[in-house]
Amino acid sequence: MAPGPVALVGSGEYLPVMAGVEGALLTGRPPRYVQIPTAATLESRASVDRWVALGVEQAARLGVEAVPVVVRNRDDADDPALAALVEGAGLVYLSGGSPVHCASTLRGTAVWDAVLAAWRGGAALAGCSAGAMSLTSWVPDLRHPSRSADPGLGIVPEVRVIPHFDRFAGWVPDIITRYLTRAPEGTAVVGVDEDTAVVWGGTSWTVRGRQSAWLLSRAGRVGHADGETVEMPGPIL
Repeated sequence: MAPGPVALVGSGEYLPVMAGVEGALLTGRPPRYVQIPTAATLESRASVDRWVALGVEQAARLGVEAVPVVVRNRDDADDPALAALVEGAGLVYLSGGSPVHCASTLRGTAVWDAVLAAWRGGAALAGCSAGAMSLTSWVPDLRHPSRSADPGLGIVPEVRVIPHFDRFAGWVPDIITRYLTRAPEGTAVVGVDEDTAVVWGGTSWTVRGRQSAWLLSRAGRVGHADGETVEMPGPIL
């Protein structure tokens, strides 16, 4: 069986505005929606509880089973009971928070092995904001840019993601330059606006959502709206 789709989402996970995108990722797949809020677990328990509640609400909208897998640290990530929850997923979704914490906590663990097995078996795999960044091979600490980047989870190693792109230029004025100057030859740098995703369907990336995705280069930026194809490298097994 071929691997399932991969979605890199700018923002909006578990919210009504993205129900169409998430529902499409689940179409034809088991109605089991695995939600991994690891990126948010450096925040308060109330914050993590909020993510779990939002995921449960979205699953109810979509008519599927919500399966929260709350992995806070490496010990959790190697817990066989938590890894077993991933089995049978139709969609596995990494939500927002700290991309470095998400990648460094999951990489090389039993839970991540289970996620890879599910995806390779046909489940969809999505990451939003920090989750999207963690799926690449270069995950910078945006609050501490002098620190070395994390190697990420490596699903899309030749893509670098700037989520919340319509807002990030204001938050971090040099973010485009920072990404472009550190991107190896052949690497695509993509900015994904809020409430928008780029989705790999097996042969190409397609924009889904209310705004745009932007391919960035030293020559400038090229925008792509809902339904348009974005030319960039796909996932690697």
